Amino acid sequence: MQELALSDLSRIVSGVVLITIVTIEFGGFFLLRVASGGGSFTPFQKSFFRAGHAHAGVLVTLSLVTLLLADAASLDGPLGWLARLAVPGSAILIPAGFFFSAMGGEATRPNRFVLLIWAGAALLALGVLTLGTGLLIS
Repeated sequence: MQELALSDLSRIVSGVVLITIVTIEFGGFFLLRVASGGGSFTPFQKSFFRAGHAHAGVLVTLSLVTLLLADAASLDGPLGWLARLAVPGSAILIPAGFFFSAMGGEATRPNRFVLLIWAGAALLALGVLTLGTGLLIS
């Protein structure tokens, strides 16, 4: 059986991604407070906060998987960097977009920070397309 050794970039990014799980835990604590009536939030805000938290957890997990796959495909150079950094980048941008676009008073619709969601979605697509293509041609 072949032993899997992480590239330096994947090892470093994996370490950073794992550390960010603490922020997701904080988000979960915040959601518990929101769900138990702590603070006055609109239904829109509650739904965007839940969506931000869910996306954070899923995308952080996907980030760790993509790092392993990028190493398995031996991707290097600019495409290797893109394959390894785009999904973790989207794991920051998309949840941030949900949280920041719902902040403020009695918000009932997203503010301009909603653009972070679109930027994160584009980065996610770019990352998984790069990685998927790299896996197919490796």
